[in-house]
Amino acid sequence: MFTGIVEERGEVVAVQDLPDAARITVAGPLVTSDAHQGDSIAVNGVCLTVVETADGAFTADVMRETLVRSSLDKISAGEPVNLERAAEVGKRFGGHIVQGHVDGTGVILSRDPSPHWDLVRIGMPPGLARYLVEKGSITVDGVSLTVVEVTDDWFSVSLIPETLRATTLGMRTPGDRVNLEVDVVAKYVERLALPHLRGTSAVAEHNDVTAGVAAEEARS
Repeated sequence: MFTGIVEERGEVVAVQDLPDAARITVAGPLVTSDAHQGDSIAVNGVCLTVVETADGAFTADVMRETLVRSSLDKISAGEPVNLERAAEVGKRFGGHIVQGHVDGTGVILSRDPSPHWDLVRIGMPPGLARYLVEKGSITVDGVSLTVVEVTDDWFSVSLIPETLRATTLGMRTPGDRVNLEVDVVAKYVERLALPHLRGTSAVAEHNDVTAGVAAEEARS
């Protein structure tokens, strides 16, 4: 589990394509300072398991399911990435509950800079909007952010100077893909409520949207 508070901006050192997966090596002196084989590190919001560490870098395998659902399918050497070690019990919890299980990718639609923050609008796959609420939380490329506005197919967030400085979101431009993870609490609430709504329009809508998400993933 993670918090969405990025600890370090690392850099992809190497990417090895495998028949049904990929193996990536990422330089990140801070997150590898106490990392061991089997530890979890979030890379742009994707939870990966450390295979080995050496010289301030770690190597991890990325399975096909992860490649299909995330932007890691297009990652290349030299690309900056957001890094976070797994949350530590007893430490402050600055963001929100982040599993590192990406729900899909979004696209930067626009960004409006101001003297102290940027307002960014992000397009999202069908079906994710029902898990978002204004002032709620969403993870974008591993960064815990507060939703400013949400519609059926896009949402907006504000990026403060620290986020712009410390994460890759400061470099993103319209057209760029980003990893999205909605608040898992919203998904659990839906799961618990659906049996009590059988036969209602809510269940029909849920089934239609779920089918739409599956079709979208099959096309990507």
